Amino acid sequence: MSYPNHRNTDGVTDMTTRPTAVWTEIPVTDLDDAISFYSKVFEWQMMKDDSGPNPMANFTAETTGVSGHLYPGKPAAPGTGPTIHLAVPDTLAAASDRLTAAGGTVVMGPISIPVGSFLYCEDPDGNSIGLFEPKAA
Repeated sequence: MSYPNHRNTDGVTDMTTRPTAVWTEIPVTDLDDAISFYSKVFEWQMMKDDSGPNPMANFTAETTGVSGHLYPGKPAAPGTGPTIHLAVPDTLAAASDRLTAAGGTVVMGPISIPVGSFLYCEDPDGNSIGLFEPKAA
């Protein structure tokens, strides 16, 4: 299946015949605490947005590409939900230090794959997240 109507302003197809993730949502029990946690771990500048039907906090103010947000909700039981892998701004070691200092847990890793390395972790709500560091060029 292709998506011919999904093109950028230059007419180039943004989505191809392969599955393409376009947005992710992470349910959290306390939005303010989660904003603090994710901002510390990934060094993001997240802000609560109350303009819609439900409060949320986008990963970034730039939402024209693949991204996501946090929202008040019921996280899956630890070890049962999906894992969202997020790129770290520096190294796995530095990000994992920030993660544990902010109340998260490293579950497994680092695991090396051809394009980089990652850690399986849990946020304070038990959401499974992957910390990903791309391989140096």
